[in-house]
Amino acid sequence: MKRSKIAGLGYYVPSRVVTNHDLVQIMNTTHEWIVERTGILERRYVSEEDKNYTMAAQASKTALERAGISPYELELIVYATLSPDYQFPGSGVLLQRELKCRTIPAIDIRAQCSGFVYALSVADQFIRTGMYQNALVVGSEIHSYGLDYSDYGRHIAVIFGDGAGAAVLKATDNLQEGILSTHLHSDGEFAEKLALLSPSFSCKPPRITEEMLSPGGSFYPVMDGPFVFKNATQRFCEVILEALQANQLRVEDIDLLVPHQANLRISQAIQKQLGLPDSKVFNNIQKYGNTTAASIPIALTEAWEAGNIKDGDLVCLAAFGSGFTWASALIRW
Repeated sequence: MKRSKIAGLGYYVPSRVVTNHDLVQIMNTTHEWIVERTGILERRYVSEEDKNYTMAAQASKTALERAGISPYELELIVYATLSPDYQFPGSGVLLQRELKCRTIPAIDIRAQCSGFVYALSVADQFIRTGMYQNALVVGSEIHSYGLDYSDYGRHIAVIFGDGAGAAVLKATDNLQEGILSTHLHSDGEFAEKLALLSPSFSCKPPRITEEMLSPGGSFYPVMDGPFVFKNATQRFCEVILEALQANQLRVEDIDLLVPHQANLRISQAIQKQLGLPDSKVFNNIQKYGNTTAASIPIALTEAWEAGNIKDGDLVCLAAFGSGFTWASALIRW
């Protein structure tokens, strides 16, 4: 039996910083309201030269360099995003082309905010079974081009930002390190509580109408904020405890929790329920907003770069998102 070890991490965020005060100029909101509801101070928006897959490539190149392997040595790409460059094909093949990898498989994951943990789990299973030795796991998102900046959409538009993160997984024979377990869940009963409903292949022609494109139209994301908040705090704690129980560990054994950066209030609620000190929870939503599938790898990379993760540490990743989907991973560094 093999284990998957994170051998390299990287992230990329666009250079364009958009503060709450910038958003106040284009929509009816305030800096104070945004901070109180989300904890966000600023986020990054792409420039014209940025694409979903080019951001992923920048993050991946850093991760590969730190892992000490070349793109040619990769055997698998697992790419998580809800904002692909095209409806089809998926962005995984575009990343394969950009990195000049061999003709390796590229799997696209659509699990929204849980996407990176889902992708990590998929790559981990391939390595555990011995099929592959080196895998690249990516989360990358461009939200800024698809938000409703009118009064109808301002409660959603202030939350999201753009960016990408990546991790290189390597097979290891040391069963005392690496990914201990992953835990994935979904419940489609409330799928429309957080969704982008149009355009859709289920829609009769015309696929795009004037009504869809109007402020408040279905071309833009919809979210029942209080309902999502309630479900997120419940599921986050459940899936973290599930991971600990599966490995006969306790909350006190966690050295660092890296939650999906959905909302600072959600992270703080989870921290309070679990009884974790500030030093054991990493948050960077203040700087980047919610970057969906990219949020965990960006945060994980920053935590590692800051020296918050050391050899032997127990790191827990957890996410909740549209679908609803939720997931966790427990990693011995």
